[in-house]
Amino acid sequence: MQLKQSALVWALSALTLTAACRPAPGTQDASKSTDGPRSEQTAGGAGSAEPPAIPPLSTNALIEDERNSIGVFRNVAPSVVFVTQKRLVTNYWSGNAVEVPAGSGSGFLWDAEGHIVTNFHVVDGAQSLVVRLHDQKTYPATVVGVEPRKDIAVLKIDAPNDTLTPIQVAPLKVPLEVGQKAVAIGNPFGLDHTLTTGVISALGRQVDGAGGVTIRDMVQTDAAINPGNSGGPLLDSSGRLIGMNTMIFSRSGQSAGIGFAVPFTTVARIVPQIIRTGRAEQVGLGISIDPASRIERRLRMKGVVILGVETGGPAARAGLRPVEQRGNEIAIGDVIVGVAGQEVGDYDGLYNALDGRKPGEKVKVTVQRGKERLELEIELVLLDQG
Repeated sequence: MQLKQSALVWALSALTLTAACRPAPGTQDASKSTDGPRSEQTAGGAGSAEPPAIPPLSTNALIEDERNSIGVFRNVAPSVVFVTQKRLVTNYWSGNAVEVPAGSGSGFLWDAEGHIVTNFHVVDGAQSLVVRLHDQKTYPATVVGVEPRKDIAVLKIDAPNDTLTPIQVAPLKVPLEVGQKAVAIGNPFGLDHTLTTGVISALGRQVDGAGGVTIRDMVQTDAAINPGNSGGPLLDSSGRLIGMNTMIFSRSGQSAGIGFAVPFTTVARIVPQIIRTGRAEQVGLGISIDPASRIERRLRMKGVVILGVETGGPAARAGLRPVEQRGNEIAIGDVIVGVAGQEVGDYDGLYNALDGRKPGEKVKVTVQRGKERLELEIELVLLDQG
């Protein structure tokens, strides 16, 4: 939700007035504070002298954590962008069509070619997109490709190279740790380039994604993430990308100290694929299934029913059996219940069990065939998603 400028100014003024006129709960009145001399104790008698001037804050007076936060913001803010979704609206009285903002979010520059990474749900349904850079210049953006199941989208803008500052990605082999510093930069409520800090609160979280499957290995942080932060970077203390802020857990719709970010390892794997082919690569077993799991739900069974087997494919070579039509009845063939030791209870489980694997890799697939349970080795193939 975007705030009108006048309303924002009024709200900020009210907050300033409240903070200036009312002591914070649980604190002493300012005139009774023991943190410094009161006015009546100044030289020359009560109120006869001006309060002592406050010297400008020296950089040397900042603590190490403050200097680090300032450095991260200065270095990374030029890489963070503001993404606005626009739609055509027809004026009822005049009949004129005008383009109006229909939603906004954050993003970050991936490379010097103008590729921008953001969340899929930030651009979903957009008729047109506009990206504003750190220098406040705006550029129209086109969608290169999306991966809804990871809530990732890649955009492209045509901007001068000297205005583009790609973000740095943390080393993929360096594991994240619970308790390490986390810095979020984004555009909450339309307020561009806002910084919040916290820590990594937990790792390996599972949350429901915009693409209908669970996004696993999410990074949980207590750095404040609000509407408009979606698609912005989550950074470590070196200013390197460790996640893409995606969603929050909140009953009010505002930050409750529980935010989630797509891990940088997933972003670093998916984004180059989208830039190269326009879509994320996905491996499979050479079978056809129903992602909606209609047969499984109707029969109240766990696993993934094999509807068809590709002729000459790896599943056919391994001997997997699809459903068969027998008169007016359908006979269930093989049901996938496990992959590489992971239990598969539905399409979500199968997708995540194969996610991140490469074509040519062989995996052990457990199937239920009637009352018999079999384990077969099957070679993975790249799915044609055209």
